[in-house]
Amino acid sequence: MPKGLTFDAVRTIAAGLEGVEEGTAYGSPCLRLKKTMIACIAINKAAEPNTLMIRLTFDQRDELIAEQPDIYYLKPHYESYPCVLVRLSQVHRDALRELLHGAWRLASASTSTAAARRSKSRRTVS
Repeated sequence: MPKGLTFDAVRTIAAGLEGVEEGTAYGSPCLRLKKTMIACIAINKAAEPNTLMIRLTFDQRDELIAEQPDIYYLKPHYESYPCVLVRLSQVHRDALRELLHGAWRLASASTSTAAARRSKSRRTVS
């Protein structure tokens, strides 16, 4: 059994986030808000085992990695994506909760903005 947290803990924390659904991405468990991925088990071969990929801004990612490189890291495959890799064996449950809430807020804002753009484009077409 792996040390630390598992995706079950991620799932439990995310259960309290409105609209989050569990699914799969490339055969790996993931969490989405209205089709926008907020977290998933990292499957790229460069990622360490028991690693969670979680959505956040590039600035937030850089700050986390600089402050706690033993918990947060990045591999070249993920560099162009707004995300960070999280060692579930090292991260504290409260920190994970904060990250998931932040990822939910980020996805919520982007889905709201996209919905507003679609609504506006429909009004101008009519």
